[in-house]
Amino acid sequence: MVHHDNCPLCSSFAISPESECTDYFRSREAFHIWICSICGFCFTQDHPDEKTIGRYYESDDYISHSDTSKGLVNKIYRMVRKRMLRKKRSIVKNETGIEKGSILDIGSGTGHFAAEMKNAGWVVSGIEINDKARNASVENSGLDIIHPESVSSLKSGSYDCISLWHVLEHFNDLHGYIYEIKRLLKPGGTCIIALPNISSYDAEHYGPYWAAWDVPRHLWHFNADTFGFLFESKGFRVVNIRTLPLDVFYISILSERYKGKSPAFITGMLKGSYFALLALFNKRKSSSLIYILKKQVKN
Repeated sequence: MVHHDNCPLCSSFAISPESECTDYFRSREAFHIWICSICGFCFTQDHPDEKTIGRYYESDDYISHSDTSKGLVNKIYRMVRKRMLRKKRSIVKNETGIEKGSILDIGSGTGHFAAEMKNAGWVVSGIEINDKARNASVENSGLDIIHPESVSSLKSGSYDCISLWHVLEHFNDLHGYIYEIKRLLKPGGTCIIALPNISSYDAEHYGPYWAAWDVPRHLWHFNADTFGFLFESKGFRVVNIRTLPLDVFYISILSERYKGKSPAFITGMLKGSYFALLALFNKRKSSSLIYILKKQVKN
């Protein structure tokens, strides 16, 4: 288990337990969320290390690795995926300001987003730790996907854009990977990072049942303030914050299921609609946030 004696963001020793969450997805084990009283960052304390955490992903229901359509929620996810992929492609185009370029998708899963960008004329590379998902990307779409251990082999300053769609929260070596992102981006390049938002309306409502805690797979738990603090200290500038409005429905349905409520689908959709409506007036309270970063250029 990995234990932190000080805050992983600001290095303060003023950290303490905040709440206990259960791994409802896989193991039913309990894990503790700790908070820093100085910067407000939340993190999973005493989480499995890189050698042992793999078993917490071993499930056919883990859609980013298996591409499963098992269960109603995953069926719906697959149905709306094309719309989400078009939205993501549009975000890349608008935020980079270019029609075509080079992009690295970190945590590419089964390769659907990478394939979308390849079909749009981009030069695409990907990084994926799961062998099954990585092989599926190569076989199905002819993508260039490597294992994270090979990231150092990629040439510095190679990419116009680097994307991480709900991936950063999984990295054991958080600071090391941010360094690699900065190294690999071209000067003035764009990084797009999507993350669950612990300050969202749905997180506040569901508390320890909020599905996006997803312990112990999610090690780091951000809101807009702690995210900005981290990346601006690493030489990035947050130039925009967007939302993924459909995420709140998926998370609300799962959260209702974790609470043992029935019918979870109907209740989750209704509550998700309510949270989505509220977030129209305050996007920093949305279930998921997309951070648009620019690599700062040294004068």
